[in-house]
Amino acid sequence: GAPAIAAAFGMGIASFGGAIGQSRAIQAALEGIGRNPSAADKIQTPMIIGLALIESLVIYTLLVTLLITFKF
Repeated sequence: GAPAIAAAFGMGIASFGGAIGQSRAIQAALEGIGRNPSAADKIQTPMIIGLALIESLVIYTLLVTLLITFKF
């Protein structure tokens, strides 16, 4: 009962935070490319790495959520 509900809330918060983080990262990268189009190659690679790291935190939360849900 309660652990599953807590895990669901945790996953919802992590998904929301990941989505906000990714949108802000993309927004900043696009603003940088818009201001200096010649730097697009230098901005794109770190942006993709950053997005992957943000997504890995959400996937880690999914793992913890599944562990909590199926342990109890």
